[in-house]
Amino acid sequence: MNVLVIGSGGREHAICWSLRRSPRLGKLYCIPGNAGIAEIAECPSVKDDPVSLAKFAESEKIGLTIIGPELPLCQGLADLFRARGMRVFGPDAAAARLEGSKSFAKSFMQRHGIPTARAEVFNSMPEAEHHLREVFGRGEKGAVIKADGLAAGKGVIVAQSLDEALDGLKQCFSGAFGDAGKLVLIEELLIGEEASILALTDAKTIIPLASSQDHKRAFDGDKGPNTGGMGAYSPAPLVTPDMMEKIDRTILQAFLRGLRSDKLDYRGIIYAGVMINGDDVKVLEFNVRFGDPETQSVLMRLDSDFLDAASRTADGNLHGTELRWSPESAVCVVMASGGYPSSYEKGFEISGLKDLAAEGDATVFHAGTSLKDRKLVNSGGRVLGVCARGLTIRTAAENAYRAVEKISWKGSFYRRDIAAKAIL
Repeated sequence: MNVLVIGSGGREHAICWSLRRSPRLGKLYCIPGNAGIAEIAECPSVKDDPVSLAKFAESEKIGLTIIGPELPLCQGLADLFRARGMRVFGPDAAAARLEGSKSFAKSFMQRHGIPTARAEVFNSMPEAEHHLREVFGRGEKGAVIKADGLAAGKGVIVAQSLDEALDGLKQCFSGAFGDAGKLVLIEELLIGEEASILALTDAKTIIPLASSQDHKRAFDGDKGPNTGGMGAYSPAPLVTPDMMEKIDRTILQAFLRGLRSDKLDYRGIIYAGVMINGDDVKVLEFNVRFGDPETQSVLMRLDSDFLDAASRTADGNLHGTELRWSPESAVCVVMASGGYPSSYEKGFEISGLKDLAAEGDATVFHAGTSLKDRKLVNSGGRVLGVCARGLTIRTAAENAYRAVEKISWKGSFYRRDIAAKAIL
């Protein structure tokens, strides 16, 4: 089967890497891809507009298309492919609003009894500011400000003071997140520890993947600005078997009932970011695609045929599918460009990867790389996801960091405490 993956990040590299292990795979294409993906898949120069992608898929007899990022899903790429009779892994545009609009997702959760934070929605600064002053005036310890639309993972401000909250509001309404901030959610601040739950669903069946935990802050100790993710590990020890059963019962099954009730065409992956506090669990957000860098650590542990599972999902035939997981743990450490998530310089040569590949101790997924004068250089904020497995999370982390220390470019940095919470 010929397969097309849409996207250019570490998530898409991990998806291609996992697909490569399937005996059912024919030709593998990725558009636009990156320098690392180009080593295991063809990355043709095709415009990434929907019609051009659909024409390419038809001409190359693509048997399955997997859409990686949220933006093309929200823009209806899956709709177009299905309208042309092609098999695609990813929800349609109506279902993709679960990520494309946080107010839509909040309403969905409230209608279908999915536990989540209290929230109010505002379309003007004065009303939102008045609400915030009431929140902090009654002694609440914080609030979460969310731009309603897609903001590349940067439209969420966790505020522990009124000044921080008001600053977050100003960012949204002043256009810092583009049109995404025209509508704003103000949520209660949930206390606890976050975990990431990924699940395959065809709107008839839902199958959770292995648990994982992400690290959003830029610097050690969960300090600094929010990023797209500086590392992840799987499994997440706080997601015990009892907690996973509760998540499945109160969140995933309720989500599935919601899809059926609202008649949403959802054939793909659902990502539930959850907050766990003791025996309590609530949904922070839904994403309608694989998380990044959670995908890297989770797929490193998948022993099943990912192409088979994705195909069954696209066909609406997920019932009866069983996923097998390695008992080993996996840790992914993200190496980023200096200055990320703010401005950063590009074009610096990356060294150390060839020697690392020869040793075979780790798997490196490219996120923001390209070739310049036949040299591998950084071309994005998050550049590499260095991943390794081990019998324990501690061993996996040690293996990953041993590999990280062999890679460098001017200004590169990374957190040195990925998975530390799981090791203590």
